[in-house]
Parts: sequence; C-alpha cells; structure tokens
Amino acid sequence: MELKEILTIAFKAIRANKLRSVLTLLGVVVGVFSIIGVMTAVQVLQNSIESGLSNLGTNTFQIQKFPALFTGGHAQWDKFRRRKDITLTQAEYVAEKMTTARYVAFEAWSWGKTIQTMSGEKTNPNVTVAGEVPDGIPTNNWTIKEGRSFSDNDQTYANKVVILGQGIVTKLFPKGGAIGQEVKIQNERFKVIGIFDPQGAALGGNNDNFVAIPLSSFLNKFGKMRSLNIMIKAKTQEVYEQCMEEARLALRIARKVEPGADDDFEIFSNDSLISTFNDFTKYVKMGIGFISFISLLAAGVGIMNIMLVSVTERTKEIGLRKSVGARKSNILSQFITEAVVLCQMGGVVGIGLGVIGGNLAALAFSIPPVFPVDWAIIGFVLCAFIGVVFGVYPAWKAANLDPIEALRYE
Repeated sequence: MELKEILTIAFKAIRANKLRSVLTLLGVVVGVFSIIGVMTAVQVLQNSIESGLSNLGTNTFQIQKFPALFTGGHAQWDKFRRRKDITLTQAEYVAEKMTTARYVAFEAWSWGKTIQTMSGEKTNPNVTVAGEVPDGIPTNNWTIKEGRSFSDNDQTYANKVVILGQGIVTKLFPKGGAIGQEVKIQNERFKVIGIFDPQGAALGGNNDNFVAIPLSSFLNKFGKMRSLNIMIKAKTQEVYEQCMEEARLALRIARKVEPGADDDFEIFSNDSLISTFNDFTKYVKMGIGFISFISLLAAGVGIMNIMLVSVTERTKEIGLRKSVGARKSNILSQFITEAVVLCQMGGVVGIGLGVIGGNLAALAFSIPPVFPVDWAIIGFVLCAFIGVVFGVYPAWKAANLDPIEALRYE
C-alpha cells in the first residue's frame, strides 16, 4: 500500500508539472535513443553481414592472396598487394597433395560486366562473372535450380557455357526458357546450361546478380595473369583442422615460402570471418555506448536540478507530510521514486524510438528487422541507475527539512 501511494504521488507530481517533466524526459529520451538506435542499427547490419559472410559451405575454407576482411592502413594493404599471385599451377599442386579433402576447387572473379541476349536485352554493367571448376559449385554452397552444373569436359575444353544467377534470369528471361539460350558476355557467346537457386540479398546488394563460367573459359576471356582463390571442403568436421593445415603446408611448398617465414596468403572460413567482424564491431559498440552513457549522465544532472526545484516548490507539502507522521524514509522514497519514474518513462520512449530508428537500416537494405533485447534491458537498468543516483541528493535534502521551518516556508 505504501509503494502504491508513493507511485500515485509521483505520477501526480509529474502530471502537475507537465512542461517541466517533458523537458526533463527529453534528456533521458535522447540518451537512451542514441544507445538503442545505434545498437539496433549495428545489430541489423551485423546480422546482414554475417549472413553475407556465411557463403562458404560446411567444413569449407578458402585460400587467397588478400584477406577477406581488411581493417589496416595503406602500408598494410601495400604488403598484401606485393604478394605473388596464386597461380593455377600452385592450386593444382595443392589439389594433388590433399588427402583429407572432399572437394578442392579454384576460382577467379571479374566485376562490372554486362550480359546481353541475342535479341538485344541486356543487364546493367554491374554483373559479377565467376570462373569456376566443377567442384566450385558445392564449395561455394551454390545449388542448381534448373539445368546442369559444369562437367570436367567443360573445364578441359574451355567450353563456352554459363550458369546464370536468378537476378540475371529475372532481368533477361522474365518469361522463362533461359536453358539452351545463348547470351553474350563482353560480346562473346555462351550457352546457358543452368540456373542457380536464389541466394537473396545482403546489405542491399544482390547475391543473385552474377554468372559462372568454366575457369578455363574465364582465363581465356579475361586473362591468365591474375590470382586465383582455392576453396577446400574437408571430408568431415573431425579432419577439418587437419585438412586446413595440410592445404597450408602444400601451398607454402608450392610458393617456396622459407621455413619460419609468415604465410604469403590468407586462409579464412565462415567462422573466422564472422569472428573478425565481431571483434571490429565490439569496439564500435563500446565507443558508442560510452558516448551515449555520457549523454545519459548529462540527462541525470538535469533530473537532479529539476528535482531540487521540485523540493523547493513543495517545501510546505513536505512539512505537512512530516507533521502528520511521515518519516524521513517515506520522504526519501517518494522523491527517489519520482526521479526513477521520470527516468523510466523517458527510457521507454527512448527505447521505442531507438528500435524504430535503428530498424530504418533494415528497411533501407531490405533485411529482417531486429529487437535488441539485451540493450533494451541495459537501457532500463541505466535509467533506473541514473534515477537513483541523481535523485538521492534532492530526496535527502527533502527528507532532512525541518517540519516547522517547512510549514512556515512561503
């Protein structure tokens, strides 16, 4: 009953000074909104990026010249750029030496290409072309929706065949019938033999806006002087680490890396990419959280000032309550509760606006929205903490008023 009475008094006091209460709430709302809004947006982007990074198959890792995620400076990038390319000969040597691998595939990529039908329809010049060997389809975690995959003959004889991503099919063959048709890639004809299953989008990009051709055809078309990627799928999860080490040693031998020298190539998997990205976002979250906490402290100072004004205005009320038997603890509880209620009201509004604002990133990139439960709880706890810490002094001052002096106060 005492708690109910305290809450009732707190809400009456807040309603009695609406403008002052709203101005006080604004500081809390801004602080909580900044935390929840940014953390929601980061979580949305993180989910999307993790989904996009998980493009390798199970028990699969990739070896390439450059790191998949780069967070260093220009000097570090120059170090990677000066590395020797991974050649087809080196990749084939690795494939010969692997005993724990189910698939070993090589690939190369080229961006910004245009695909055109024989009747003249064409895509924008933003299509990615992948050069793949037959085993590149399962190691990339791709599946064929219609038609067939590449055969060993396609690779051996550099056949002019192509598998289309769903985005290309939708653009060039909206009525269907793509299988068996011919398309031009950079003015060279390729026969469509298959269509990939849709992969969706990540960060607003279209993962289906690509085509794949045999690696041999790719190198003939776009040039052999380029670094290849090696993708390896281990036979089982139990031999995954052994498979990775086997591939690393084979490539070191093929590239004549001196004993004790660092690898001059990068090995990564889905887990390593996601771990690297999460390490990066962890510090971003810490920095944003610290800045937002400072804004909440500023809001707390505002609440303390407002509560001190409230104590001054309600001195006679406090004296009256004490004269009829209210103890110091009752007065203390009343004013601390008012501060906490103010903070929590601002917290609720800030969390709501933060979730909505943060998920605007989800709408912009056409990815699923999220609700950061952990940060919402942290927001509530911070609001309660701010309310208690900055409400204690005004409450203590109110509780220690002399009832006689308070009743005489004008």
